[in-house]
Amino acid sequence: MKKILLILLTLCMMIGLAACSGSNTSDEAAGTDNEKASTEEQTSEVEGNDSENSTLVVYFSVTGNTRGVAEKIADITGADVYEIKAAEEYTSEDIDYDNSDSRTTHEQNDSSARPEIGSDTISLEGYTTIYIGYPIWWGQEPRIMDTFVESYDFDGITMIPFCTSGSSDIGQSGQNLADNAGSGSWLEGKRFAGGASEDEIRTWIDGLQ
Repeated sequence: MKKILLILLTLCMMIGLAACSGSNTSDEAAGTDNEKASTEEQTSEVEGNDSENSTLVVYFSVTGNTRGVAEKIADITGADVYEIKAAEEYTSEDIDYDNSDSRTTHEQNDSSARPEIGSDTISLEGYTTIYIGYPIWWGQEPRIMDTFVESYDFDGITMIPFCTSGSSDIGQSGQNLADNAGSGSWLEGKRFAGGASEDEIRTWIDGLQ
């Protein structure tokens, strides 16, 4: 009789332990599901904020001068930023103005040159204003800028060129980009020195409105 009672007690304990284990597993699974749901909600919210931004700053920079102005424009306007990078990066020798055989000398003397872009493509959906910046090379926009504008459709977008240079003005570079793009509403561009102040840039931006 004692053996039978001992066996029954052992079975009851095993059943109780199994029930507790099942309950804990369910609770852990529920907690995991809640964590997943929370993460998905956060991800969706971040994507939504990005898609609501209507201003983009696009720039190409080798020495860092144009990058500095582009970043200030982005800070002032709260814009997203996209950097145009060359598939074959430019070296200091490539942009040697005194070398008639340098890479950029050949490119700038060939209006049909279209250097390949190495940065990922970008969707322009949702953007209504794009600031587009570049250095002035040989009095013109770098040919890689022509590659960029010919690769996208800017219909419904206000395009605002800006450039950096030691002394050369923006010249016809903004109009060249507009002509090559064949789309978008292009405003007159602005030239800045590499060390342009935030106040100077802000004054220009305010004057566009």
